[in-house]
Amino acid sequence: VQLVESGGGLVLPGGSLRLSCAASGSIFSINRMGWYRQALGKERELVAIMTSGGSTDYGDSVKGRFAISRDDAKNTVYLQMNSLKPEDTAVYYCYTYVKEVLGGDDYWGDYWGEGTLVTVSS
Repeated sequence: VQLVESGGGLVLPGGSLRLSCAASGSIFSINRMGWYRQALGKERELVAIMTSGGSTDYGDSVKGRFAISRDDAKNTVYLQMNSLKPEDTAVYYCYTYVKEVLGGDDYWGDYWGEGTLVTVSS
């Protein structure tokens, strides 16, 4: 399973960005998919995640500013980030937990993207 992220970059405080993450490979079904981030010198933290049933969970620091959505036909998840702050600066990683069917057997696995840098600065 491969995750390809796009949409990172430099943005002014108060601005917006939209991240995308497309999953490909031997995916039978996606249990959950979303975003984590890691700022320099800090631990990786949850940004937003969505389950197959449509439930969402957000990190406390982004609630009301970020929104996660998905396109099931494309196995793609999006993160709309509004009212960005300098403290949102981090590498954003796409994450998914999927079911694969390989050789007739079922496998569940966690996968991560390589990350995309978001810098919020004037």
